[in-house]
Amino acid sequence: MDFRVSCELEYWVGDPTSFLFALQCMRTGGQQPLHEQLSVQPFIQVEELTSGLGGNRLSRFNTINPGSLKLRYQADVRTSFRLAPAFSQALSDPGRLSPEVIPFLFPSRYCQSDSVRNLAMDLFGNLTKPHQIAAGVSDWIFKNIAYVGGSSGESSSALNTLEQRQGVCRDFAHLGITFCRALNLPARYLTCYAYQLNPQDFHACFEVFIDGWWYVFDATRLAPMNGLVKIATGRDAADVAICTIFGNPTLISSFVSCSCQDPGFSPITPDSLAAANQVIALL
Repeated sequence: MDFRVSCELEYWVGDPTSFLFALQCMRTGGQQPLHEQLSVQPFIQVEELTSGLGGNRLSRFNTINPGSLKLRYQADVRTSFRLAPAFSQALSDPGRLSPEVIPFLFPSRYCQSDSVRNLAMDLFGNLTKPHQIAAGVSDWIFKNIAYVGGSSGESSSALNTLEQRQGVCRDFAHLGITFCRALNLPARYLTCYAYQLNPQDFHACFEVFIDGWWYVFDATRLAPMNGLVKIATGRDAADVAICTIFGNPTLISSFVSCSCQDPGFSPITPDSLAAANQVIALL
């Protein structure tokens, strides 16, 4: 699938500030930016970095002079995905996982999986197949957590979401990761651009490692599963923040867009996956 993604962020900067952005689309075996451009006004030299967490692309720059600062990113991106039978996979033995997967079994800042093990067993302990567990977790969150814009902040964790029973995509992803890790399934956080997300914004989902592949789940059900363009992955939102700021600027405006360039796009949803007994991985 071919997508065009773009974003524009404007800040008012009063004091010298350092910015670290994760806006650029990932380069993977199945996702490639065909054309892309990142610019800053007024002009500032941007340093491009690659994070050791799995190919995340970061943009870093410093400001000295006060005033308005605009950051623009646009890319044409080709993506692909893998559909697989949902119940053919076996639960991976944690003792045999590759080293790069092991950290996604552990509790992290926003995903305190060690605190919900008993609850996770009560809710999902009757499920035996890894996809059953991950899909069951995603379905439970969709049915039991209300999506309420602005209901959480940057310090909100999965435990807060459980207590308040509401949140946004970030919180839905954190809770999914937390339950999966509590049940010995490696899970990670995914930020992405999302086609047909309304209103348009950055989006968050979670991926679960099953039988050698990272399969994606979106407990919000707000965008097609094959309409996601990957930006970054990490243990939780602390690893893949869209913007990390060392200073005190003010965000003035934010614009995000994701459009599909293929007229024959056919959405894949959690319901259509369940009906076909399939699971999807973004390649």
